[in-house]
Amino acid sequence: MRTDTFTVYGDLKGKELALQNAEKFTDYNGITGRNAMYIRLLTEEAIGMVHGIMEGFAGEMWLESEKADNGLLCRICLKTGKGASESEENKLLSVSSSGKNESAKGIIGKIRELIRLGTQSSDLARESREIGTLDNWVSMGLPHGETRFIDDYYVGYWSLGTYRDNIETESADTQRDAYDELERSIIAKLSDDVKVWLRSDSTEVVIEKLLAM
Repeated sequence: MRTDTFTVYGDLKGKELALQNAEKFTDYNGITGRNAMYIRLLTEEAIGMVHGIMEGFAGEMWLESEKADNGLLCRICLKTGKGASESEENKLLSVSSSGKNESAKGIIGKIRELIRLGTQSSDLARESREIGTLDNWVSMGLPHGETRFIDDYYVGYWSLGTYRDNIETESADTQRDAYDELERSIIAKLSDDVKVWLRSDSTEVVIEKLLAM
């Protein structure tokens, strides 16, 4: 089952419509109780990812479900096309004097930064070279640990699940900070995965939740 596609905006316009569609989605699929609450909370988190992300931001959103062997796989999907001006591209990353991207704090902050990258830039490899390196969390979430993932069928997407799995390979300080972020994050606690595809013409975020039914 897939809901109608609706539009959400960076100024929170469309939030009520999103929650209405989440309710219709749970009703149609017979999702009740705690599971219905999970879907609503994850929908709210999806809206939170784009709140204030950039002036004039708009994205298409929908919910979909697929029967799985061990339950019902639910997806909350957000898709946005290119459209940033050259001046916006020049402000792509908020890079401090330390050379670190200070805007990508917390799990939602990291996903927001990926959306911003995908919306404003068509050449992530070039951006990576220009700022020296994208923060380590980007490669930690790539299935093959590589930063070349726009229009790359081999790598394909950034995954919260992969990021979580790779934390143990990092330094003690990085592990501590990463686990603290995961512990504080609703989306990290409730979702089974969050995948971000950065393509030449669009960016798509998919929040996945497997419900036992």
